[in-house]
Amino acid sequence: MYAVHPAEASPELAQFLDLGGYAWKPVVGVDDVASGAPAEGWGGAIVRLDDGSGSGTDAAWEVVRALREGAVPTSPLFLLVRGNALDELTLRDELFDDFCLDPFHPREFEARLAHLNAGPADGSTEIIEYGPLRINLDTYEAVVDSNPLDLTYMEYELLRFLASQPGRVFTREALLNQVWGYEYYGGARTVDVHIRRLRAKLGEENANLIQTVRSVGYRLGTYRWR
Repeated sequence: MYAVHPAEASPELAQFLDLGGYAWKPVVGVDDVASGAPAEGWGGAIVRLDDGSGSGTDAAWEVVRALREGAVPTSPLFLLVRGNALDELTLRDELFDDFCLDPFHPREFEARLAHLNAGPADGSTEIIEYGPLRINLDTYEAVVDSNPLDLTYMEYELLRFLASQPGRVFTREALLNQVWGYEYYGGARTVDVHIRRLRAKLGEENANLIQTVRSVGYRLGTYRWR
């Protein structure tokens, strides 16, 4: 059972949790953290720092502390935070497990929650490697020439998808469907923008890892005839 604060969950969050099969219960304030907890304790928590009331984030942080520092610390504890409040996360790493920008992208939110809820399996780590590129599928991290890449979630997903099938050419429409999902209404221009950003982050020496196939689309790496 997930604790969700504020009690009036946004329609987007409520729909996401219900469709995803997450059992959840609203938490009004600090008192609800203990009194409303299931007998086995909270199985996790999602706290939106800005409840939209204009009262600031102090109340939300009090709930976070109550969840984290109770007799049975709540984990995973996930935060939804506005871009202008990111500085509030500094020096509070011990109070939460992960966060997502609010308003959130459903696919990113789903991936992050799933990652938090997935315990270690056999200790192995799944890695995609191509030349100087190395992608850790467990930690959502990518490095090139041992240098970490600072990627947004969708940049990471696009790079991961291309790297999972090196040499194969994908049209812009196929990439939109496979990476952004059929429900996404953006145009093919979205793919071009993300490809340009990825090349910039890969650096001048490695930008050609992602190749343009004229009149078709994009691929990672070079196809080798067999």
